[in-house]
Amino acid sequence: MKFGVVVFPGSNCDRDVAYVTRDLLSQPTRMVWHQETDIADLDVVIIPGGFSYGDYLRCGAIARFSPVMQQVVEHSQKGKLVIGICNGFQVLTEAGLLPGMLTRNRDLHFICDRVPLKVERTNLLWTQAYTDSEVITLPIAHGEGRFYADEGTLAELENNGQVVFRYEGKNPNGSLNNIAGICNRQGNVLGMMPHPERASDTMLGNSDGLRLFQGLLEKVATLA
Repeated sequence: MKFGVVVFPGSNCDRDVAYVTRDLLSQPTRMVWHQETDIADLDVVIIPGGFSYGDYLRCGAIARFSPVMQQVVEHSQKGKLVIGICNGFQVLTEAGLLPGMLTRNRDLHFICDRVPLKVERTNLLWTQAYTDSEVITLPIAHGEGRFYADEGTLAELENNGQVVFRYEGKNPNGSLNNIAGICNRQGNVLGMMPHPERASDTMLGNSDGLRLFQGLLEKVATLA
């Protein structure tokens, strides 16, 4: 399985993700500059965290117009896998690949912490290595991570089972319905505010995030 990690001006978690896919999991991985227009060789596209274009307008709003994003849209429409992490989640909502939006944290402060998350869906390629309603711990680091959607969209997300992760216990940023991660209806596009790549190496004392990637590889290997 070949992974591509999209790099925008201001990305700062791209190497962290590549370390997981390339070095920990030994999968082919290439860095994809945001101006590229051919990603046909990739199986999985990862849009990492950081501050794309400095987030001067609105998180992900400028990155959404980068040439590579049209390719990411087409990639997802073919049923291929896409994940957006932190700022990458914001880019996916701005590009229309996921509903809702990410706004300033409830207390208007940047948050850097480790939080418990409840896994709401385990029937996705992304999450099948977790157990139903399992509570895992992942790091967060964001200033605009409060998930918001209108009542109709929120109801659709809940009714269609598109909520994948929720903050368990304390809601760190005021996200509606404690939402920390969602997927599209097909389940191939996942956006999440917490950072699984920062909890993927046992040397850091937590590998809960690694199972997100391991489960994907195990499922694909089974299908092959």
